[in-house]
Amino acid sequence: MSDDNRPIIVGVGQINDRPENPADGRDPVVLMADALRLAEKDAGGALLADADFLGIVQQISFRDIRDARESLASELGIAPATMMQSEGPNGDSPVLLLNEAANRIGAGECRIALVCGAEALRTAAARAAAEESGRRVDATREAAQRREPSYAQQYGLVAPVDVYPLYENALRASLGQSFAEAQAESGTIWSLFSEVATANPHAWIRKPVSPADVITPTESNRPIAFPYNKLMVANASVNQGAAFIVTSVGEARRRGIAEDRWIYVGNGAAAHEPNSPLQRDRYDHSASMEVSIRRALALNGVDPSRLDMVELYSCFPCIPKLARRIIDWPAERPATVFGGLTFGGGPIGNYMGHAIASMTDRLRAEEGTGLLFANGGYATHNHSIVISSKPLAAAFFPRSYDYQEEADAMRDAIPALARDYLGDATIESYTILYRRDGMPKAGVVVARTPEGERTLAHVPPSEGDVLRRLADADVEPVGAPGRIVEGAGLREWRFA
Repeated sequence: MSDDNRPIIVGVGQINDRPENPADGRDPVVLMADALRLAEKDAGGALLADADFLGIVQQISFRDIRDARESLASELGIAPATMMQSEGPNGDSPVLLLNEAANRIGAGECRIALVCGAEALRTAAARAAAEESGRRVDATREAAQRREPSYAQQYGLVAPVDVYPLYENALRASLGQSFAEAQAESGTIWSLFSEVATANPHAWIRKPVSPADVITPTESNRPIAFPYNKLMVANASVNQGAAFIVTSVGEARRRGIAEDRWIYVGNGAAAHEPNSPLQRDRYDHSASMEVSIRRALALNGVDPSRLDMVELYSCFPCIPKLARRIIDWPAERPATVFGGLTFGGGPIGNYMGHAIASMTDRLRAEEGTGLLFANGGYATHNHSIVISSKPLAAAFFPRSYDYQEEADAMRDAIPALARDYLGDATIESYTILYRRDGMPKAGVVVARTPEGERTLAHVPPSEGDVLRRLADADVEPVGAPGRIVEGAGLREWRFA
């Protein structure tokens, strides 16, 4: 690969749209267009009109915009030869599109690549409330509920917030942490996120919170899904857009783009877990996450101890907790450059677009090398990439980022599902789902039978003693024995 074809980020743009009346906000296409215009201005040259690649993160806030490619191109008055939209609004989409852009530029297939995404869920919710008398919009949960419920959904595992606690609780038990120790780690990581967001003009919430603020349930920090409170989950009630422009070193030179704008793109690596949360080999580790992170670093010849900054995806605490252990990143060191999905903002699939833009800004100011780790779905999709203020000698393009076979080979056997099992079992993981008033709605237990099969059990709100035992900070439920019995419609968990 010629150095002239080495891919670089030359422009970034970010937008927070906060009109006095949320219903007056811009739609996602306008937000994306405006973010790209800011990225062009940031690069210091006219680039949009000559772009030959447009990559878009799929959005969900405006349901009438299923495919934004043609409408965005029209909004900008451009006609790229290649237009790509991510298959879903998954959290790994911006990194995947950056990887695609870098490979195409490195191969000489395109000269200027535009990548962008936006969500306007705050505006969508305000408009829905006006039209439907205050009906609250939860697009992810509603989309799942419109389909025939799966076995997992019948027991309450519907949205990501229902599933990620399975990893949190299993990880705590696997590490031998007490509940207090695990929560303290979450509080430390999230408090640091809030400090980064406070210093970032592009973050949605710019107010520092203490570790105690994060982990203590209050009226304003209500429990969502055990052990997560509101301040520990992604904040999707935002109107945000982000964009970045990738070109080659040769093209940047030809156009006179100043070298202090250049951030070098390295190779990336992706791998995924099975789509169903119940088809995971375990909940205290993710083979695809480990392969994605380790491979991205190895491909670029970067030792994790030499990283100057990271963005470890932060929809829920279990993800940066798992990721930081792969690279030995201390909990006391910020694991974000943007501010995390609680404070920076959680625009569904496009959070990492903001992270890429913010890391570009940081690397321009401070120099160094950064790791971007993205996660999406139900702890399903993992995609990592390295960017740097200096060329990464080990990187070359094009290069495949598909490391699925390696992840599959690392994964343990996936337990068979015993959907109708009754009898003795032990808890593999669990969560408690809460109503908006903070009272338990139901418990969900993932259990293993004596034969090692996996099954689910329900805990109705009437079983207060069982729910209190699951939430007991002094007794670890994971590994505890019990029995699955017939219930009113769903099989129920009882402790031994």
